[in-house]
Amino acid sequence: MERIDSTQNARVKNWGRLHQKKGRDETGLFLIEGMHLTEEALKAGIVETIITDTEPAFAFEHIVLTTPAVMHKLSQNPSGAHVIAVCRQLKKQAAGNSRILILDDIQDPGNLGTLIRTAVSFSFDAVYCSEKTCDLYNEKVIRATQGALFAIPVIRTDVEKLTAELQRQGVQVVATTLQEADPMSAVEAQPAMAFILGNEGNGVRPSLQKAADRRLKIEMNGFESLNVAVAGGIIMYRYRGQK
Repeated sequence: MERIDSTQNARVKNWGRLHQKKGRDETGLFLIEGMHLTEEALKAGIVETIITDTEPAFAFEHIVLTTPAVMHKLSQNPSGAHVIAVCRQLKKQAAGNSRILILDDIQDPGNLGTLIRTAVSFSFDAVYCSEKTCDLYNEKVIRATQGALFAIPVIRTDVEKLTAELQRQGVQVVATTLQEADPMSAVEAQPAMAFILGNEGNGVRPSLQKAADRRLKIEMNGFESLNVAVAGGIIMYRYRGQK
């Protein structure tokens, strides 16, 4: 077991750079905090190093024992952390197409993380993110997923090309919008469906709305729209998978 006591250690400085997207992109690594997320990452086989200032709770070969000062420097949690893991970014995985979530330029990390967690909860096969959707390995995204990130393919792609490909495969593509949309109660479940959720301010881009097979809106009283994570939860529950 290795020990590092200084906040000026070169490895500590390199780990600290993983708080920035540039550092994550350059290395293919990211940080997670806490016992639960570390356990889930170990199950997924993506942990490179575990850093801790307490007695190690994992039977893992690459553990670095360090000081509270080092943990404080590396943690982004206001209350601190006693376990931090350095993880390899997930490789692109094959995905089924019975139930798919497509996210068009989601910007809030909490929304992205919650949508991923909800997709796992309701047996969706995959989550596809547009190229302008916020960074998947943002600390707030990871925390909001509560480990669900490691349980479902989450793939960044050109969602317009994806939509056309899914339609060729016989998947019904449904865009969520308030314009010329059918109420959710009128949209029957199909064997294979993909649901597009849009940007928090602008919604689903017009070109995707036009390309979709159906347009869907959630019937509600008092407000025109819901937070995208709330709307996504309602839709994913209504059309949940059968695993």
